[in-house]
Formats: sequence, C-alpha cells, structure tokens
Amino acid sequence: MLYQTAADWRTAQHKRVVIFAMSGLGKTHVSSMLRQSGDWFHYSIDYRIGTRYMEEYIADNAKREAMKVPFLRELLLSDSIYIGSNLTFDNLKPVSAYLGKPGDPARGGLPMQTYQQRQDQFRRAEEQALLDTRYFIDRAQDLYGYPHFVCDTGGSICEWVDAEDAADPILTELSRSALMVWVRGSDAHTEELIRRFDREPKPMAYQPAFLARSWAAYLAQTGLSEDQVDPDSFIRWTYAQALAHRQPRYEAMARNWGVTVEASDMATVRDEADFTEVIAAALPG
Repeated sequence: MLYQTAADWRTAQHKRVVIFAMSGLGKTHVSSMLRQSGDWFHYSIDYRIGTRYMEEYIADNAKREAMKVPFLRELLLSDSIYIGSNLTFDNLKPVSAYLGKPGDPARGGLPMQTYQQRQDQFRRAEEQALLDTRYFIDRAQDLYGYPHFVCDTGGSICEWVDAEDAADPILTELSRSALMVWVRGSDAHTEELIRRFDREPKPMAYQPAFLARSWAAYLAQTGLSEDQVDPDSFIRWTYAQALAHRQPRYEAMARNWGVTVEASDMATVRDEADFTEVIAAALPG
C-alpha cells in the first residue's frame, strides 16, 4: 500500500486516496467536502466518463431523438442549434439516461441488444477513466499545485476488476498511485439503499455475466417476453441482487488492495482533519 501505517498517512506530504463503495454511501459528499477545503483535487470517475469517453454517445442519442421532430431536424441539419449534455459533479443524469433500462419501449425501455451495447460502452469508458487516475494526480499537482488528491469512483468499479488477481491492471495502477479505501455499509445501510432505489430506480452498469443471468432469471420468473418487461420493475428486481453480488467483490478489493472504513465512521467526517483521522484508524498503528 502507498501508506503502510497510520503515521505514514498522517505525515504524508501528498495524501492520495481512491474511494470505492456502493452509490449512496457518501463517496461524492466526502470528496466534495475535501475539494472545498482548497487543498484537495477531486477526480470524479463518473464525470470523466460523461465528459470525455461517452460525451459523443450521449449527444448523438439526444440528436437522434431531436431528428424525429421536423422543426429541430431542420435546425440541426443547418447547424443552427447545438445539442450537448450539461454534466456537473452533482448532475450525472445524462450518463444514466443514456445507459437506460431494458424492456417495453412504450415504457421507455430499450431492446436488450441495445442495452448490452451501451453497457459495454460504459464498461470501456469506466476502465479508461480509472486508468486515467495517475494522469490526473500528476496534472493536479503540476498544473494547479494541489497537494492532495481524492478519486471518487463509481459503484460499478468492482464489476470490471479481479481483486484476487495480483496482476489486475486497473487495481495495480490505482494502488500504485493512491490508497484504496472501501466505505463499507451495514445491513441497515443496505436496506436504506434498497428503499431509496425503489423510490427512484436509476440505470446501473453490471458485469455482463451477472446481467445475462439476471435477465434470464427475471424472464423465467415472470413469464414475460423481452418487450413486455416493465423497465423499472426489472431494475428494481436486479438492484437487491446486485448489492449481494458486489459485496464480496468490494471486500476482496479492500482485503487485497486497500483498507476498509465503516460508512458510519465516514458519515462523521466534517472536515479534512476528520477525514485524516478516519483513514488513519483504518491503517496499522
């Protein structure tokens, strides 16, 4: 690990961390708080995905819909209007909207083939954004003079890595550059995440094999054909299984490549000093 002991971490001139966890456990909140302190560069993987690696996919999808409207079609063909996404750290909806949900087109669903294609696009984008971390560490220090760096990963990071492989290219690169920190939620957190997701289901990215198994199981269980599936119902049904699927993968990442911080402890962080102590407590004394 980049910091072998709590003392190494506390006295480090340059503190660098990669935070990973399920969405909703405070990764972005803590990262934004550190950014506002003035000494930390906040690298958002989801923001990088949307602004660098999927920007054209997102914009082209919006243009495709606009081309169906004669008035907008004429303006687009004459280069009279511009269509693009307005991504921010706090608004990543253009990415999730592009990913979409499979099922009945009349209810906003996508054919599974299209959904899988977009999932694959996202996977490649997230892998590359993760591998860009070292570039942004160097850029933040050399260009802007930031002494510290926090990488705020997406919840799907665990889908694209093999934490049991000591030569995994993404984890090797990340751990070489920063301390990997897993924010572990409790059973109560899991129940709350499921309730929150049930109220407002959102698109997610899944490992291809997991998605294929889930889709086949859902169709078999419901007896529905692909174009009869309620997209939100499938996404809700899959989410709880995804939490169980991801938990051991996160655990292996923390065990083999980093440290674990309880979500309840991370929730107590109010400033940079609190963050330093929470991370120190997770390292050997």
